[in-house]
Amino acid sequence: MTNLVNYRIYGENHSHPIYILHGIFGMLDNWHLAAQKLSENYRVITFDARNHGKSFHDSDASYSAMVQDLRELMIHLGDASGIIMGHSMGGKTAMAFADQFPEMVDQLIVVDIAPKRYVPGHLGYFKAFKEVPLHSLNSRKEAEEAFLPYAPEMSVRQFLLKNIEPIAGGGYATKSNLEAIENHYDEIIGELDFQQVFLKQVDFIGGSKSGYIKESDKDAILQHFPTAQFHVVDNAGHWVHAENPSGFLDCLMQILPR
Repeated sequence: MTNLVNYRIYGENHSHPIYILHGIFGMLDNWHLAAQKLSENYRVITFDARNHGKSFHDSDASYSAMVQDLRELMIHLGDASGIIMGHSMGGKTAMAFADQFPEMVDQLIVVDIAPKRYVPGHLGYFKAFKEVPLHSLNSRKEAEEAFLPYAPEMSVRQFLLKNIEPIAGGGYATKSNLEAIENHYDEIIGELDFQQVFLKQVDFIGGSKSGYIKESDKDAILQHFPTAQFHVVDNAGHWVHAENPSGFLDCLMQILPR
């Protein structure tokens, strides 16, 4: 029996499922507000990717492994197919899933990521988790101060601090499996290798202040996802759903099936 990821279901009375995949160092509760709102009309499943949040740790942090985790979860919950939405690393997992199991995807929604290689943008985060003396911290306040030099922006700092938890006997430890994520980091930021063309509905949503999806990326995207539509949420950077929640939800309402 394969390990099952930690998950949460919203709107259990609705039949049409939306599966939401978070990004690197994220976890299911990053999507709580969006999932709550969407659950008025859909059954929404958020989950912690392997090596993140409360999900199991495994040395394999590859996209092929994360694709299988999503498939196992859908089978476990009795969903032959659903709307698959992913942000950043989760968006790449969602694209890879649609490529391998197109019959299980009713609609693909990719949030602020393209299937290309990116320059390493998280090395400072790995450094922070390694260098901050987590075991000797006595409070969240101390933790926030310790992470300040690595993440001066409060929103980024709060995001990183969600990855640590107090341990018995004092101090803190990371929830995420840093070693596995770092070992697979080159693949996580790398280009996806598609085997086929995905012909169902695909929507890419980017933030107006984000540079993750460029105009020059669109031709390559359309080769694999010829039906892709591109949407931009104003006043939002890479964390589109967190930086402009209402704008993001307005965009979703326009593209999701009624």
